[in-house]
Amino acid sequence: GEDTRNSCTDHLYHALNQRGIDTFRDDEKLKRGTFIGPELLKAIEESQYASSTWCLDELAHIVECMKKRELQVFPVFYHIKPSEVSNQTGNFSEAFAKHEENFKANMEKVDKWRKALGEIADIWGWVLDKDRHFVY
Repeated sequence: GEDTRNSCTDHLYHALNQRGIDTFRDDEKLKRGTFIGPELLKAIEESQYASSTWCLDELAHIVECMKKRELQVFPVFYHIKPSEVSNQTGNFSEAFAKHEENFKANMEKVDKWRKALGEIADIWGWVLDKDRHFVY
């Protein structure tokens, strides 16, 4: 998205491609004029990954594919600590309180999202702090 273009994700995208690693980046797949659903627009505007059920569904699917060994996953934590993702604190806590309210009849879905976030946060990846420095 616009908030990460020409920074961490852009550099990572190009470095992976130079090494022959197939990558996907939404901004190249979404052409100008393509309809973007209201959920995704809201998540982009608020920069709140955890508030987007679309993103959480996608993450849960990625974790399923990872478990089947169909995908290798290398998380990049951009301006967030893995512990915040794993423990769902801060913005994640607020988002999940809303999800629990909205999905009272389908708490399995919310639990699936929580587990997926926890599993992704447990994978070694890159952490980029707010000062744009990698944390090892």
